[in-house]
Amino acid sequence: MILASHIYQSKTESQAKNYLLILHGFLGMSDNWKTLAVQYAQNGFEVHALDLRNHGKSFQSVEFSYDLMVHDVLVYCQANNIPETAVLGHSMGGKLAMFLATEHPNLVNKLVVTDIAPKFYAPHHNEILVGLNAVNFSLKPTRADVEAILLPYVPDFGTRQFLLKNLYWETPGQLAFRFNLKAFLANKLSVGEALPAEAKFQKPTLFLRGGNSNYILDSDFQDIKRHFPQADIETIPNVGHWLHAENPALFLKITLEFLL
Repeated sequence: MILASHIYQSKTESQAKNYLLILHGFLGMSDNWKTLAVQYAQNGFEVHALDLRNHGKSFQSVEFSYDLMVHDVLVYCQANNIPETAVLGHSMGGKLAMFLATEHPNLVNKLVVTDIAPKFYAPHHNEILVGLNAVNFSLKPTRADVEAILLPYVPDFGTRQFLLKNLYWETPGQLAFRFNLKAFLANKLSVGEALPAEAKFQKPTLFLRGGNSNYILDSDFQDIKRHFPQADIETIPNVGHWLHAENPALFLKITLEFLL
């Protein structure tokens, strides 16, 4: 099965295409990246923003792991005749980008990892998953009802709005989540998996972290450099984990300087 995607192309076609894959984070989707994807396309990239398995409009499966997601991306690239590409991934998508680059370095020419390190992360989405699971769609809740149910579990307004973007009308009068919550509940440890100790990527790499985020610590730098010897590590100040949404202008500037 082929992943769903949004493709953004420059209006001025060139013979040699510069591809860019964008891999979203856990519980996200390609739509979260639309504004930035358009801007990357305006700078000459053919941008493929993917919906990863069990997310967005892509297929759903009881199975969920980085190995499977790497395979999904390879199949997508083959189906879309992408021989070599830059890859940008955020959070879970950043970890997936690391697995992809270290296992298939011939496919990836440049790597941008956003606010995630190669290390293992203990499950830290439990409260969110419990809140999402508390929504009983058989009662035909409204969007406001769903937000009210999530409020005790997800007090942060921005995180709730991010989650609510996954609501859609499955049928008239019947809301549902686009993601596959059952698969996430059954595979809670998968998202936090560490990169294998021997994994290495020897090409240009950029790690970007939020100044107010604790996902990449100073103590992680040595591990990053061990896996990615050519890595630069930069910090966007005064932003949290969703740095691309909190300061998109600076995020775009830094990433374009690296990618071009």
